[in-house]
Amino acid sequence: MTTYFEYPAPELQEELRSIANRIVAPGKGILAADESTATIGKRFADIGVENTEDNRRHYRQLLFTADKMVGQNISGVILFHETLYQKADDGTPFVKLLEERGIIPGIKVDTGVVPLFGAEDECTTQGLDNLAQRCAQYKKDGCHFAKWRCVLKIKKNTPSYQAIMENANVLARYASICQANRIVPIVEPEVLPDGEHDLIRAQKVTETVLAAVYKALNDHHVFLEGTLLKPNMVTAGQSCPTKYTPQDIAKATVTALSRTVPPAVPGITFLSGGQTEEEASVNLNAINQFPGKKPWALTFSYGRALQASVLKAWAGKTENVKTAQEELIKRAKANGDASLGKYNPGSIQGVAADVGLFIKDHNY
Repeated sequence: MTTYFEYPAPELQEELRSIANRIVAPGKGILAADESTATIGKRFADIGVENTEDNRRHYRQLLFTADKMVGQNISGVILFHETLYQKADDGTPFVKLLEERGIIPGIKVDTGVVPLFGAEDECTTQGLDNLAQRCAQYKKDGCHFAKWRCVLKIKKNTPSYQAIMENANVLARYASICQANRIVPIVEPEVLPDGEHDLIRAQKVTETVLAAVYKALNDHHVFLEGTLLKPNMVTAGQSCPTKYTPQDIAKATVTALSRTVPPAVPGITFLSGGQTEEEASVNLNAINQFPGKKPWALTFSYGRALQASVLKAWAGKTENVKTAQEELIKRAKANGDASLGKYNPGSIQGVAADVGLFIKDHNY
């Protein structure tokens, strides 16, 4: 078995490393605004807004025209394909609006979760076909990082070895294709919070999944300094009768990461995983205050936990745009502080800060 391979060219290494480090700069994180057409439709339905292309454009315009101070806490935005090519009312491309705020545009490149044959209600993620060509075009069009989400489920017999290996290898192949096209890959192996399992089971499964992912990334010669990880925080199942503190969650999360994620990785940008806006901020804060070894930046890549109050405040009405933008800036500040371990729980109140955001079997 040969161990010969070539590292990326020094120029490529430096470009990827620079992008990744800018995204996880102190006090900054990612706004995940890459909801698919179907998913954003469900968000709109909750506030009585019709799911049309123009309404989707108006909503994303609201996010991307917020006061430039939002760039103090948001370093990157993950876009959906449709959004990347849209423009504001005055004709300004959305990509330019982000760049004016010092925000790096990114792109969701997977094409969705599909059933894994022979498994017990498990899945894999598709989208490798033509990924290289799509990444090359996205890079030309202003995107410098990408996201690919895989989903794993905790049940009596899952996640299975089949599902863990399949998803780890899909993530590794995606990551290598991104890097070949000068795009930083965000690697997202999400262990869903559905179930009755306790914190210990969640931690062990997370460790097993992440160990497999980093073995696969190594096998595919992925340049770790030019990647980011987007994992779940280690939390008990939504139906677990035991309630754990933010400090419990922080200990389990940092321990799991310290056992599996190499120090070469610049940053870990947590998904919110159905937590309320406030829970996502409080738990991120506790993770950063935990005294364990943390060689990576620990920050956020939130979708629902940055947008719940924004959507509720907006309600599809033009006269509410400014109020909704203020909600975005407030929540971004809360999470920016939390990424530094400096958030005071309850100090930043949003109109939907304590609204439950859990979605059962969130596969789509």
